[in-house]
Amino acid sequence: MPTPVPFTDNVSDLSNQDGYQFEFRCERCGNGFRSAFVRDKMELGRSALRAVGSLFGGKLQEISYSAEQWRYNRASNSPAKDAALAAAVQEISPNFRQCRGCGDWMCSSQCWNDEIGQCLRCSPSVAEEMSRAQAEAQRGQIWDRARETDWTADLDLATRAKVSCPSCGSKVDGGKFCSSCGSSLAVTTTCGGCGSAANKPGSVFCSDCGTRL
Repeated sequence: MPTPVPFTDNVSDLSNQDGYQFEFRCERCGNGFRSAFVRDKMELGRSALRAVGSLFGGKLQEISYSAEQWRYNRASNSPAKDAALAAAVQEISPNFRQCRGCGDWMCSSQCWNDEIGQCLRCSPSVAEEMSRAQAEAQRGQIWDRARETDWTADLDLATRAKVSCPSCGSKVDGGKFCSSCGSSLAVTTTCGGCGSAANKPGSVFCSDCGTRL
């Protein structure tokens, strides 16, 4: 009866026609551990056999076809591949722990709680949880304090804010006068016909009565 192989739910097969290689990933952080590439010692002989068969045909060509078919079948039913996978598991397993809480395989370097004997997802580190909770509480308190502070006490909300001075064109941060030229930022153009002061600086005609300004 074959021996069960762990990691069957988080292993990627990187094997190719020249040999075998596998990558195992932590089921919490996703960090990967790749086994050493193991060259298939029989592949060189099969390659040569295929080359000879293609040249001479006949029985040799049939044998080369069998070698080619073996290469395709090797993806799932090859004893050599099973042995390579078992060796890769032995190579990589020291980097993993299986959690008794959730059953997942976790990397021992980042996601394992040695003190408890479970993964950090089932048994988080007390210090890490405290730090995370403190940071989250501090963030919330900053937002609460910011909402309690009146940030508009010194702002003139009755005057339309402008981002450029109508006189010199300089960029401004608000206020009543330009910090570059001292001109009023609330310059208006009064219509001589209807007296409207709603016209923007630079307007040629009154927006209320059409009189030329």
